[in-house]
Amino acid sequence: MSERTLKDIQQEVDTYISQFKEGYFSPLAMLARMSEEVGELAREVNHTYGEKPKKSTEEDNSIELELGDILFITICFANSLGIDLTEAHDKIMHKFNTRDAGRWTKINTETT
Repeated sequence: MSERTLKDIQQEVDTYISQFKEGYFSPLAMLARMSEEVGELAREVNHTYGEKPKKSTEEDNSIELELGDILFITICFANSLGIDLTEAHDKIMHKFNTRDAGRWTKINTETT
């Protein structure tokens, strides 16, 4: 399988959602769903790296799948609002590369 762009992935999600009469959820419903998915990710991280072991009755899940759920709902959210995530990414990287250019200690730099 060839590598896909973010635009390709947004189109794939849109094609999937477009087959249903219901279409995209409202922005408020998607925000609620996103919050729910972030909570599920937090639970998995806590099970994997924290002090809270999984109960024997809990479903087997993974951080990878929870991140996938968050990616999917993020793409749905962006698509429903007409946001190009590649453009959004470019704008955010510009912000980090300018505003935060000297904020963190870079690897392999000499200090004098």
